Amino acid sequence: MILHYFKQKENTEKKLAYNLYNKILSDSNLLLNQNNFFKEKNYKTSFEIVSIFIIVNIKRNIQFKKYNYKLINEELINIFTLDLDESLRIKGIGDMSIGKYVKSYIKKFYFRLSHFPKNIDNLNKDDFCQYLNYFDFIKDNKEIEASEKFLNIFNNNIEADN
Repeated sequence: MILHYFKQKENTEKKLAYNLYNKILSDSNLLLNQNNFFKEKNYKTSFEIVSIFIIVNIKRNIQFKKYNYKLINEELINIFTLDLDESLRIKGIGDMSIGKYVKSYIKKFYFRLSHFPKNIDNLNKDDFCQYLNYFDFIKDNKEIEASEKFLNIFNNNIEADN
């Protein structure tokens, strides 16, 4: 009887993470398709954008100590990993090498997470602009515009959550 209660809670976190991931994908697609400051509009750029959105959401969940944020963040990473696997398969990566590719992208994600500005509470345009430059997917002289656009989306999402 108690096990049922724990499983029900777990499902709640999975649903929250799944809804959050869908919001991240939606925001990422809008940003990618409605702006011209990206060097290329391809899988690599899409990965960069989705990674940044996930990192911001993970950091904000931790900062605001959302209810069961550890489980939500863990589930968000799991969904991201499964999505990477599926999207790489769609691109034509075979079963024998898919694990290697997914592992490579997950390493890239954690590298980006480790280099993200520490103080998300006071994330400013200059710090975020430096972070974006580090990964080289924004056109030269468009970093400030991209930084402002990202920060605007992040701030709008905070307002929507409150």
